[in-house]
Amino acid sequence: MRKLLTTLIGAVALTVSALAVSAPADAGTIAATPKIGVTWTNVCAATPAAGYASCNAKRVTGGTTAYMAAKAASQGKSVAPLASTSSPSGFGPTDLQSAYGLASAAASNGSGETVAIVDAYNDPNAAADLAVYRSYYGLSACTVASGCFKQVSQTGSTTSLPTSDSGWAEEISLDLDMVSAACPNCNILLVEASSASYANLGTAVNEAVKLGAKYVSNSYGGSESSSETSYDTSYYKHAGVAITVSSGDSGYGVEYPAASQYVTAVGGTSLVKATSTTRGWTESVWKTSSTEGAGSGCSKYETKPTWQTDTGCTKRTVADVSAVADPATGVSVYDTYGVSGWYTFGGTSVASPFIAAVYALAGTPSTSSYPASFPYAHTSSLNDVTSGSTSTCSPAYLCTAETGYDGPTGLGTPSGTTAFAG
Repeated sequence: MRKLLTTLIGAVALTVSALAVSAPADAGTIAATPKIGVTWTNVCAATPAAGYASCNAKRVTGGTTAYMAAKAASQGKSVAPLASTSSPSGFGPTDLQSAYGLASAAASNGSGETVAIVDAYNDPNAAADLAVYRSYYGLSACTVASGCFKQVSQTGSTTSLPTSDSGWAEEISLDLDMVSAACPNCNILLVEASSASYANLGTAVNEAVKLGAKYVSNSYGGSESSSETSYDTSYYKHAGVAITVSSGDSGYGVEYPAASQYVTAVGGTSLVKATSTTRGWTESVWKTSSTEGAGSGCSKYETKPTWQTDTGCTKRTVADVSAVADPATGVSVYDTYGVSGWYTFGGTSVASPFIAAVYALAGTPSTSSYPASFPYAHTSSLNDVTSGSTSTCSPAYLCTAETGYDGPTGLGTPSGTTAFAG
């Protein structure tokens, strides 16, 4: 496993990372190039200040020619992941629905359901960029005029929106596109916090629930603190609402609010087409280095929810479930605020909105339920991820995939919607 250099770019100190991993033996075309390399940048500040969160989106910026060609071929395409900002190249809705057994549900379910996206700051191009993504992939229009898409501030205003921010705008586009990919028939509510403080982001979560969303995605996180349990009861404890949170992109170690006992913490995988398998896909733990990959571990402060039964962590264990997050096997996103069109994205920011939309496909949770518990009652309805690790830790399952529950991938990835229904 090669470790490639990490550098800081410009005054905003964005982190560029490089990947070097071995492809799964049954990974079809990609197996012909076992050593692969892709570079990307964090679109938000890598280390937020105390009391603040950072988004977990990573935009691919380059890669080796051999890997780019192999990845394109594995997806049945002739373009490379970074070929052109005018042409998408990562996984699109058909790919993701196929990988996670969602094609039938995506075609028939979700009408009348609202998935909320909570992010910081404003994306002034959100509606227009969403329209391009959905049009390109043949999804029905989701516009403000039709009532399908709504963009509000943390107070619910549609006219007095926060200051615009290009990094968080990329996160917003990623989130909106992933909800569209999983649940094309869902309505989408974008709630923009006035800053990335936990207080403002939490207020935006409450506003999303107040406006009727039963599924709320949060693709951000920061360090745990002794204050987090008070944030739980103020912002993230909503019975009858599926609240998903990305587990983080720093490998072994727990972020908040993924640590909250009231949310579904969503880890990350590398996803590759595999024609030799019945499923047609294979997954492993997403890892870049010992300090970058799917977030996981044992919370310092959070009480273990009753539905979690792993014995190596007496408090809350992260994650619960997972989905694709590796930038090297990333997803297509369209964004034009600060950048210029189609890009490939990764990070657990991909997985959180996708899982929120899978909950929406599964149907409205009962009013007294905590949907984070649902997958624990349907473990056989998930794809168990059993290979890969992010680090060396004790007990090992907190950072290494194994049969059944593990930290980086939780109980596994969606295989249809059964595991996400009450």
